[in-house]
Amino acid sequence: MQIIPLALASTLPFWRRPVFLLFVMAAAMPIAFATWSALLNNFVIEVAGFDGSDIGWLHTVREIPGLLAVGVIAVLMVMREQVLGLVSLILLGVATAITAWFPSLGGILTITMLSSIGFHYYETVNQSLQLQWLPKERAPQMLGWLLAAGSGATLVAYLCVILTWEALGLTYNAVYLLAGGFTAAVALFALLAYPQFEAPEPQIKKMVLRRRYWLYYALQFMSGARRQIFVVFAGFMMVEKFGFRVHEITLLFTINLVINIIAAPLLGRAVGLWGERKALSVEYIGLICVFLGYGGIYWFGWGVVMAACLYVVDHIFFALAIALKTYFQKIADPRDIAPTAAVAFTINHIAAVFLPASLGYLWLVSPSSVFVLAAGMAGLSFCLALLIPRHPEPGNETIFARLAPAPAE
Repeated sequence: MQIIPLALASTLPFWRRPVFLLFVMAAAMPIAFATWSALLNNFVIEVAGFDGSDIGWLHTVREIPGLLAVGVIAVLMVMREQVLGLVSLILLGVATAITAWFPSLGGILTITMLSSIGFHYYETVNQSLQLQWLPKERAPQMLGWLLAAGSGATLVAYLCVILTWEALGLTYNAVYLLAGGFTAAVALFALLAYPQFEAPEPQIKKMVLRRRYWLYYALQFMSGARRQIFVVFAGFMMVEKFGFRVHEITLLFTINLVINIIAAPLLGRAVGLWGERKALSVEYIGLICVFLGYGGIYWFGWGVVMAACLYVVDHIFFALAIALKTYFQKIADPRDIAPTAAVAFTINHIAAVFLPASLGYLWLVSPSSVFVLAAGMAGLSFCLALLIPRHPEPGNETIFARLAPAPAE
């Protein structure tokens, strides 16, 4: 395939430039993944008879490839990042398309593992390409626009589900086939239609663990642990406790998307204006309140309106995680971006592998305790965010760098 240096990409037609490709991938991935997520809780409860323990095990299996994302480094020895990202996207699409063909615990776990390999390897490479291809001064707002593009594409998919699920009597199989097939087709087109873009700094093709990145690693670990509780149990609560049906839970997701299409670029701009420390602090304080609010649903019997509002607010705060990406972009050696993206993704998923299954058993006894634990994790994340300096850069990775120079490795 044709290889073009990043500096010369501006000579290409607009639709074949690197940033446009990032938007194409940002729009294609959620069509499969978000549709799978929207239908998942209803599918596993109605078709496979899952309980809280089963859903916990499913998400544990789903996160195993994230824990093994460091394997991306080995694959990059024989495959370019851009190619790996698009091949992984094809795998995600194909696995999503055939999800409903295996309506049993074993079948669902197997297909989930395959789709998860595609998703996590794609996400690892995609984050690396974003940080390599976007200039630092424009990265926060561009990342916001990329989030908005993904939300917009997912909105189209959700509207289709809402408007046609009952009207046309759709089945889980039909929706999964359409959504997964679309993602796979777009990824195949991008693989064939775009040249290979060469970043100015060649990436190190071995595992990189640097002591001066320790705060970034810690924030990634806490982010993964906290995110799992939201992903696994917040949506499950809406179906199990309040009886949401497919088109109703999809409508809730749609409201999230409409708000995020507007909010994500604004939040990206806010990260650029506030700096990473303030942006992440706002996110974590907000999440503490939201998770305690989830607990209040069980303590005080708050109704479905409160639960839906908390779910929407929760989703908005997660968009501020853009700041974690830009924090690393500012402190990193440019050659470290690809290997560190793989390592960080693995660190992000350490807790994700054991938390869903273990908390699934806790959920059977006390659902509110699951959300109290999440609030505690958000509080610890807030304490870590306070260690980010106002102007992070190499040699000034944490506030302690003022007292003693950070180690080089």
